[in-house]
Amino acid sequence: MIKKYEPIFKPFTFPSGITIRNRILMAPLTTASAFENGMVTQDELAFYEKRSGGAGALITACAYVEKIGKAVAGGFSADSDKMIPSLRKVAKSIQGKGSKAILQIFHGGSMVSPQTIGGETPVSASAVRAARDWTVTPREMTEQEIDNVIKAFGEATRRAIEAGFDGVEIHGANMYLIQQFFSPYSNRRTDQWGGTLEKRMRFPLAVVKSVLNTVKKHAKNPFLVGYRISPEEAEEPGITIEDTFQLLDKLAEENLDYIHLSIGELWKGSIRNKEETEPLLLRIHERIGDKIPLIGVGSVWHPDEVLQALEKGIPLVALGRALIVEPEWVQKVQKGRVNAIRKSLSAQDKEKLVIPDPMWEGFSAIPGWLPIREDQ
Repeated sequence: MIKKYEPIFKPFTFPSGITIRNRILMAPLTTASAFENGMVTQDELAFYEKRSGGAGALITACAYVEKIGKAVAGGFSADSDKMIPSLRKVAKSIQGKGSKAILQIFHGGSMVSPQTIGGETPVSASAVRAARDWTVTPREMTEQEIDNVIKAFGEATRRAIEAGFDGVEIHGANMYLIQQFFSPYSNRRTDQWGGTLEKRMRFPLAVVKSVLNTVKKHAKNPFLVGYRISPEEAEEPGITIEDTFQLLDKLAEENLDYIHLSIGELWKGSIRNKEETEPLLLRIHERIGDKIPLIGVGSVWHPDEVLQALEKGIPLVALGRALIVEPEWVQKVQKGRVNAIRKSLSAQDKEKLVIPDPMWEGFSAIPGWLPIREDQ
């Protein structure tokens, strides 16, 4: 190992007591490769197995907690006890070479296409269409439906425990249902679940409490609970960094293991105020300090970028695209073979890198998202 990279391989212990062997996690990546009924396919399992053994923990693609929350065609399910054997296969595929397995759980809300839920109308905090061209206007959830979803997050957590996962990540980002309740853009309610900032925080916090109570009741061993968050929204009115600070203050009072940002670039500044160039990652780190470990993420390709984050006090870094392109990224850094890290890929590499067809088709359709070369 090159000596300067030693900090990357220092073990880290979360508040729950779980220790990972280095400071790298695999970010959740949309594999879109499950069966229609929500059970995982062999292709999906092979994708995780190929990337096990490097990063200290792998966070899965998002698993829906209710069928009406299935926002990804080919997404896998945590909505029924029938899915526990399927989930167990995912956990084992990740843990086989020593990485910890974290199940990301979510509900898509208004980001769900009717096509993925049998033609039903998606639901959300309010009947406000998401700011995406392909979405439809959702139906406002009833109080009973809200209560059911909160319980569904707890039940999905129980299934993760029974399936042998090491933790769950609550997906409160990327314009999905939890964020929709927090956002003044998508939450126009006037009851206990909307209106003021305090009321808009109630649903995210209720989900967190549901998950934590489930862990307390069912987990016999240490079990991680993380929370993913999008710090700002471009929509008007939208979530501001000041709103997020208030939510983070509340989350810091809970027994969470980490906060995982969802931002496209590690050192990205405000998307609402272009004059505010200080990285959101550092502003959030300053706000929460050491109350909750923070995971930085976003276009990280080289170990020097990981070092830079660690040197600024960020304890953990998640890699996404870098681990698609180079499944042995961590191992190569550890062996001092940084120059051998794959920096691009082609369609001919897909099979060797164990990338499922739907995943490849989805990501390669986004111009510039992956460094894809045209091999002759």
